[in-house]
Amino acid sequence: MTLSYGYPLRSVFLPWAEREGLTDLAGLSSRVLERYAAHLRTAGGARGPLSESSIWTYVKAVRGLLAWLRAEGERVEGDVRLPRLGRRVVDVLSREEVQRLEGAARDERDKLIVRVLADTGVRVGELVRFRLDDLVQRDRETYMLVHGKGNRDRLVPLAPALARRLRRFGQIPGGADVVTDRLFTARRRDPAGERHALTESGVGQLVRDLGLRAEIGRRVHPHLFRHSAATYLLQRGMNPLLVAQVLGHSSLQMIQRTYAHLTPTDAHRALMDALRADDGGR
Repeated sequence: MTLSYGYPLRSVFLPWAEREGLTDLAGLSSRVLERYAAHLRTAGGARGPLSESSIWTYVKAVRGLLAWLRAEGERVEGDVRLPRLGRRVVDVLSREEVQRLEGAARDERDKLIVRVLADTGVRVGELVRFRLDDLVQRDRETYMLVHGKGNRDRLVPLAPALARRLRRFGQIPGGADVVTDRLFTARRRDPAGERHALTESGVGQLVRDLGLRAEIGRRVHPHLFRHSAATYLLQRGMNPLLVAQVLGHSSLQMIQRTYAHLTPTDAHRALMDALRADDGGR
């Protein structure tokens, strides 16, 4: 079985256990494991001090290891509690910053990548798998068929202008060197002279460069667009259930936990907009 959180276990927990003289599973008592959690807080990891969220991740890695050992029939008595995290403040891009990023892009491929990420909130892995055939018409509306986590597909609405741009871009011949049906392809060729689908790391490098070129003033990464899209939709009064559906969340829990930074002013604006629509603006 492949274990997640390989780095925290291999590079932090196991070296710590060796220094502590732990030679068998019987030594993994709850007291020992809580000592490890305290060690993370005071000494940090292999690369120095850790944030609270990193400590949470490192401790969760150990809990995952313990669960796997028990599933394999090993007798492990100890356990360790996850530290409590405060509500995090989510960084987002304003719509004006999104416009600047798109304006800094050098061609239509890069502009579309920015716009799709910003307007749909899709994950970067979902973006790079997108094909022209994934543009779906339903009742005269256009949707993006997204192949999400756990083989769960969903339909994400697209603005008409964005849908037209995607269709036009997809109809431009890609050249004989393109060996993929994905919409977004890499510019570089492999040793055989062929161009493949754009990778997640390629998208990450692209938006980082655009962030510098547009002088955003902070690190721009693909997931920042996802947070920004969700925040914008919620601020505009979209039902959280529908936001969760668009983002591909299986429940409201992620929405409630992640987007607690929305203020009472946002709720007031959404309610007033709804009331004005209801009474005809009186």
